[in-house]
Amino acid sequence: MKKFSKFALCALVITSAFFTSCSSSSNDQTPAPSSPTIYARLGGTAPVPDPYNPGNTTEAGRLAYTKVVKSTIQNIIADITSNPPAQGNLGAHFAPLLSETGATQATNLAELTNNLVNFFSYNTGGTNPINTYTGMDMATAHNPAMNPRMGVKSTSANYTKFEGYVGAAAVTNGVAANTQLYSDIVAVLESLRPTIVQQ
Repeated sequence: MKKFSKFALCALVITSAFFTSCSSSSNDQTPAPSSPTIYARLGGTAPVPDPYNPGNTTEAGRLAYTKVVKSTIQNIIADITSNPPAQGNLGAHFAPLLSETGATQATNLAELTNNLVNFFSYNTGGTNPINTYTGMDMATAHNPAMNPRMGVKSTSANYTKFEGYVGAAAVTNGVAANTQLYSDIVAVLESLRPTIVQQ
């Protein structure tokens, strides 16, 4: 095999660059297609009836996240109420919230739901004002010393358990586990692990 000199290699690169840049005008170039965001694949900005606010509409992507978040919270609460903490549920994490009663608990669960929906909607492509996240950053939100609504710091095992609740909720709400969409949602959750796991 012949070895090219550095000069010949540089000449080849420069010549290639020249011909590539002259091969078509910038008006003829078609931009590479970008893949749709997770939010778009969950329905995007299309207006749909909001079953949680009768008579109103919401974005389809936001509604998909709302369903998954509500199901996730229901899964967590069901596990906490039916199994002792020793079995690895997230009871200690949600103890402050679950110790509240009546309207206070309902209001704070609604606030948690809305914050989670806003956070995930906005950060996966739902950038319309309806999805504005104004809550704490993830490190603060998951540190009991800075957020009295968080019972304890998360371990990696706790976070894996949380991902399992989200995965089950996603499947319940029509996101099949063997799809790219499901994998992409898990990837978003995994990207948050280093910030949320603080123990």
